[in-house]
Amino acid sequence: MNRKEFIRIMAAGAAAPLAGCYTSTRRMPQARNAHLSVGKVFAGARAPKSITIAATDCEFEREPMVRPFGFKGGYLTEEWIVSAFIRSTSGKHGIGLGAQSSLWSDAKVFAANSEAGGNAIMFAMTQHALKLLVGRSFTSPVELNDWLWPQVWEYGKKVSANPDLRATYALNSLVAVDNAVWVLFAHENGLKSFDDMIPAAYRPALSAHHAKCASIPLFSYKVPVSEIKEAVDSGYFFMKIKIGQPGTQEEMLAKDMARVSEIHAVLKDCRTPYTKDGRLPYYFDANGRYEKKETFLRFVDHLEKIGALGQVAIVEEPFDEYADIDVKDIPLRLAADESAHTVKDALDRIGMGYRAMALKPIAKTMSMSMKIAQAAHEKDIPCFCADLTVCPALVEWNKAVAARLAAFPGIGDLGLVETNGHMNFRNWETMRKDLAYPDAHWTRTEKGVFECDADYYAKSGGILEPMQRYEKMFAHQTKN
Repeated sequence: MNRKEFIRIMAAGAAAPLAGCYTSTRRMPQARNAHLSVGKVFAGARAPKSITIAATDCEFEREPMVRPFGFKGGYLTEEWIVSAFIRSTSGKHGIGLGAQSSLWSDAKVFAANSEAGGNAIMFAMTQHALKLLVGRSFTSPVELNDWLWPQVWEYGKKVSANPDLRATYALNSLVAVDNAVWVLFAHENGLKSFDDMIPAAYRPALSAHHAKCASIPLFSYKVPVSEIKEAVDSGYFFMKIKIGQPGTQEEMLAKDMARVSEIHAVLKDCRTPYTKDGRLPYYFDANGRYEKKETFLRFVDHLEKIGALGQVAIVEEPFDEYADIDVKDIPLRLAADESAHTVKDALDRIGMGYRAMALKPIAKTMSMSMKIAQAAHEKDIPCFCADLTVCPALVEWNKAVAARLAAFPGIGDLGLVETNGHMNFRNWETMRKDLAYPDAHWTRTEKGVFECDADYYAKSGGILEPMQRYEKMFAHQTKN
């Protein structure tokens, strides 16, 4: 997509001007107390400062995939990694990153546009959000996000020409913005760690300090089973498998049953020390592709027939959120993900029988994820952190939450964090250089887990530290 086309798309629906935002092809060839203000519940020694935003900026870079990445019946070939800059009137600033996924956020928008066009719509929403923030004062990143995202959602409906745009599209567009706000908030208040940054209202849900986090790889439709077995042989033990393949419902079901049969035949005798029975836990993600409960129950029956049912730890989003299907009678732990946009949505899913919550700080903002985590905690619903296929820096934001969640039932004393960017981004190792601590041992998976030792917690995974390449990228803003 050339710049002329991009500007045309951005201008659609009264999009804001593009000043200060550009695309780089550097790497190409390429809850109960949730309403309380942070001022009342902040755990620090003093109430947080009132911060006024003086200037904002944003940029994006296109990151190609190793192979077409299939889910929700479609395929991605790249993602846009967005960076957001926010400077306060005091001169301090925060920089946050986000990874865009139009297909995950709203498959209908993805299908109605070119891949680049869908990303351009989301980036327009990011820039619109940043413009809304100029001159705004805040004391709580959570409250600021609560004020911001509904406006960005309404704007997105216009720029996408889709009045039914899913709320997740707006939240995905705000990840970089929200992260930048959190970094600025920490700098303004002299907070040095993620633990210090967590508002007291959400600390009950984020009070663990696991010594390890299971590193969950993702295998989409086209990944050979031999590669899945290689991952197990290298130490990975919690396998996320995409189901809900392209085609009619009957075609999808037939493909899904054949896929899990092939995988289970290879993995059924593999063992791990991290589960009570020693067998590998399976994690299936349908991304809402099953239209009827009856069709999904046929898939469940097939799992039982091949002897795999007892190994299924999680099935994520079997049904479209608008199907409104009660799942209490399904004999598996179903997890809500993209349907749980907000706390209300999460509680609605819990009422329908969902017994796990996939948190996505890297896709639905850290602010919203903290609120959902606390709401789930109060209902005794276990949580874990799912990926969006994000850059290494965002893995650390996800891991910050995963390492502090209560242990998942049946999986041992571990946090659970999905990360699949190393499998899908062509330039993963180059992207790792952007980390604040690229050589830290806790940034890499070893034998299926991330080690989360004292050094990791002392440095908060580096998420509050400057990323030098991005500091240089926005250097012109810090001089104003």
